[in-house]
Amino acid sequence: MDARATARFVRVTPRKVNQVCHLIRGRHVDEALQILQFTHKVGARVVEKTLKSAVSNAVNIEGKIDVDTLRIKEILVGPGPTMKRYLPRAQGRATPILKRTSHVTVVVTTGESGPAAK
Repeated sequence: MDARATARFVRVTPRKVNQVCHLIRGRHVDEALQILQFTHKVGARVVEKTLKSAVSNAVNIEGKIDVDTLRIKEILVGPGPTMKRYLPRAQGRATPILKRTSHVTVVVTTGESGPAAK
């Protein structure tokens, strides 16, 4: 049984969120939440919130489920739309500023079907 949660249009770059995702990919949910709680990155808060939502979705789908058996099957980070802004510079020039967004998807499953923990 798989449960999924998605956070879209998150105002953190995909590269920064992906660094956090590498820490928890394939781990048990309780271990992953503990890692995210002590990770001092902005992307950790986003991934933690999405992971909790996926666990909640799993409980709603299955009913009574042991949360200790849940494992992160898949965690994906993709680019969202990029907001383009311009900063005025000297001599009438302008510098582009790219404000990137990301889409985070977390899939949790019961059992040992996910990749092995590192």
